[in-house]
Amino acid sequence: MVTGASQGIGQVIATRMAEEGAKVVLVARSKANLEETAKQIADKGGTCLILPTDITAESAVSQMVGDTLSAYGTIDILVNNSGVAGEMGPLEEISMDGWEDCFRVNVTGMFLCCKHVVPIMKESRAGRIVNISSITGKRPLVHRSPYAASKMAVLGLTRTLAFEVGEYGITVNTVCPGATEGPRIRKVIANEAQALGISLKDAEKNFTGPLNTLVEPEDTANMCIYLCSEEAAHMTGQDINVTGGLCWY
Repeated sequence: MVTGASQGIGQVIATRMAEEGAKVVLVARSKANLEETAKQIADKGGTCLILPTDITAESAVSQMVGDTLSAYGTIDILVNNSGVAGEMGPLEEISMDGWEDCFRVNVTGMFLCCKHVVPIMKESRAGRIVNISSITGKRPLVHRSPYAASKMAVLGLTRTLAFEVGEYGITVNTVCPGATEGPRIRKVIANEAQALGISLKDAEKNFTGPLNTLVEPEDTANMCIYLCSEEAAHMTGQDINVTGGLCWY
């Protein structure tokens, strides 16, 4: 089960899971975008199930899990990737609605998916949960307080849940991607270049580490594949950076 599977990192994670032989459950609000992910999986001979879902509503998450069980009988892997950028601006200008909406998707949605999937994994006495946070869960991002706080919350959820479910053979880990190649970060870089009066190349350096490159969506997807494999059986409660060296802790 991959949430936020309709675009970006989530879409790549879902297609990589299918390539590895998983029967993938595609979850997001947009059915049309999920169908594009499903097409990519089908083109590679994979199997998937489309379940448009608002993960911030517990009844919808419960239905999603029930539909998955009806189709596949169990849930072995949960990748919590859904997220929003949140309202931007100085903290004192952030609206209550903007703050709560960011947490509703980035934290509460993740909590609800875990809440309804964990009992299934406990019964199987096995499972892999991977939560997607961000480099911003570990370091400041000016004028993005809702996003930063929500992504830091993911680390606390991961570490605590890992201890709660470890005795059942379930691992819980977080992946913290850095600035990821794609239209969104390119727009951010262009805006920063314009605001600072510098070149795009110089602006990009603010988002890259010693490798001088942005992270590719495939880099995060590959880490998810590893964490869901038997090779990572003794890794749990970890938050792993995929940032090109931009964050070291």
